[in-house]
Amino acid sequence: MWALGLVSMLMDISSEIIHALLPVYLVTVLGASMVTVGFIEGIAEATASITKVFSGALSDWLGKRKLLAAIGYGLAAFTKPIFPLAPSVDWLVAARFIDRIGKGIRGAPRDALVADIAPTHLRGASFGLRQSLDTVGAFVGPALAIGLMWLTANSFQAVFWVAVIPAFLAVALLVFAVDEPERPPGLRKVQSPLSVAELKRLGLAYWWIVGIAVVFSLARFSEAFLILRAQAVGLPVVLVPLVLVLMNVVYAFAAYPAGVLSDHVNRITILGVGFSLLIAADLVLGSRRRGRRCCLMGFAHGLHARPARHPCR
Repeated sequence: MWALGLVSMLMDISSEIIHALLPVYLVTVLGASMVTVGFIEGIAEATASITKVFSGALSDWLGKRKLLAAIGYGLAAFTKPIFPLAPSVDWLVAARFIDRIGKGIRGAPRDALVADIAPTHLRGASFGLRQSLDTVGAFVGPALAIGLMWLTANSFQAVFWVAVIPAFLAVALLVFAVDEPERPPGLRKVQSPLSVAELKRLGLAYWWIVGIAVVFSLARFSEAFLILRAQAVGLPVVLVPLVLVLMNVVYAFAAYPAGVLSDHVNRITILGVGFSLLIAADLVLGSRRRGRRCCLMGFAHGLHARPARHPCR
């Protein structure tokens, strides 16, 4: 479980070093517009979301969760050198597209692997631990980006090259340190995971959770615009990643306690608290107090990200 968490942490360090600077790099260095940034982020997230559906089903059918997770992490790692080498926006669009395919491929099999490994009575804590380590990477990455930008005199390419290292370390750790448990012999073999018959077996409670998650996902926006907003109000380029550091510090400290709490109390209640905080964060978005906004968003994500998986299990 710790190895899976460290894999997530290393890949997030790599990704967030790049993502903390990429919007500013696109706008200030490559001359991209805000519309272009939104297009890139929209395509990237849609790609990841759609791919997750098929990768999760495929992991049930093959019974090979680690293999699919390794392929997903490997794709993400091999796209990282494209960012410092890209001569134009088109190359960065392609890199983000492939990177998000990798994220979509690895996400569901990795989380299913967590469920396979975790003891039933510690499932919430296990998801919370992995998410907390993942989010540690999400604030260590931007913090490293700040330090590296200062050390390299704002050399985006040099910082992007450093991000390549933890990505390949994550793949190596997954391949050599994570052992996938054998499938229980009595486990029902899924013939066609995305068939109507199989989807009906998921039950009404599952589809309620999915429906609520879809509605609340409409209220989310890419952190790229939070970064650009920080720059627009006068934050120096070297300090722009601080907004992600603040948000993800709160996220990391909230995720594990929320997971542990979900093993002992009603998970729907915790999920509801998380969504309520997300609503509050969106209402605060109109204010000028960026610190409060980032804290609310981080705490809301930390509460609702992991417990949302459990009522359906």
